[in-house]
Amino acid sequence: MSMKTFLGANSREALRQVRAELGEDAVILSNRKVGDQVEIVAAHHTLLKGLEQQKQGGQHSHGLLSEIRSLQEHLLSQLSTLAKPEAPARDAHKSRVLRSLLKAGFGQALAEQLLERMPEDAGLDWILKVLERNLRHRAGDEEIVRAGGVYALVGPTGVGKTTTTAKLAARAVVRFGADKVGLITTDSYRVGAYEQLRIYGKILGVSVQSVRDADDLQLTLSTLKHKHLVLIDTMGMGQRDSRVLEHAAMFDACGVRRLLLLNATSNLHTLEDVVRVYRSPGIVGCIPTKLDEAVSMGGVLDVVIRHKLVMHFVANGQRVPEDLHEVSIPYLLRSTFDSLDMMAIPARDALELPQSPITAHAF
Repeated sequence: MSMKTFLGANSREALRQVRAELGEDAVILSNRKVGDQVEIVAAHHTLLKGLEQQKQGGQHSHGLLSEIRSLQEHLLSQLSTLAKPEAPARDAHKSRVLRSLLKAGFGQALAEQLLERMPEDAGLDWILKVLERNLRHRAGDEEIVRAGGVYALVGPTGVGKTTTTAKLAARAVVRFGADKVGLITTDSYRVGAYEQLRIYGKILGVSVQSVRDADDLQLTLSTLKHKHLVLIDTMGMGQRDSRVLEHAAMFDACGVRRLLLLNATSNLHTLEDVVRVYRSPGIVGCIPTKLDEAVSMGGVLDVVIRHKLVMHFVANGQRVPEDLHEVSIPYLLRSTFDSLDMMAIPARDALELPQSPITAHAF
């Protein structure tokens, strides 16, 4: 009787090969892990018949026969368990972490990338360290308000561009005075858009200019070149509106940097579409808005991580200027996972997630 060795990507595949070649009654002699494959040593069922015949012929092989049958039943039982779709304990643990990430609003792709690199004895605390390491931010008061320049606030309809423009302007007015701040709106389509910004400007003591095209913008900017900070409120457009690209070209032609506003209440697919359309070299950072209205912030943090966006501020209300804040990564993560049960498992070293497509590596 000759034994045969079968190799498969997993136990189920190796067992399938055994049954295909030796039949359902094949004798499983051993199985083990070989590299990233499973090795099964098996023999034809006639082995048992031969041993039976030996026993009936007077040879004392009953103990060996019972031992082989016992081994066969044990190994088949193990293989049956491994072949079932239920994951082993460590995979069940990862499944719980995966559910927590998805519940927090993170996407499947990022969540699975994290789990692939997560040590076996780690949990959500390790995930938090990785997320914190990969969420980029800068002090908006220093990078935007103190440094000055010309910035356009862009993003889809309803994201809070006008209110956020006023919040930023108020910070600059407090620091440098109203005569050092300029306000511009490109929204000549929406009824009352100019009027809303003009009201904010009147409260702050800052005049508001309205422009229609690139030439108009260039001329207006030349009259405001003595200002420390010029903020441009843009018209609300769906991310699939062709005018989004037209406005981007206008700002590029005039050397205007942009801050992309991301609505934290939007789902991940919508946020992904927004970033895909608005992303360009002119986008220097982002401001997540409506944090106070979001059920979870995992979606907005997901796109910020995968697209390597830099957060300069976060906005969580309508009050001007109170509801604009410097970015606190620990606060954002704590707020995102507050409703989840944290797993008290020792953390390991974090890893860095390069831009999409994600190819994580330890550091």
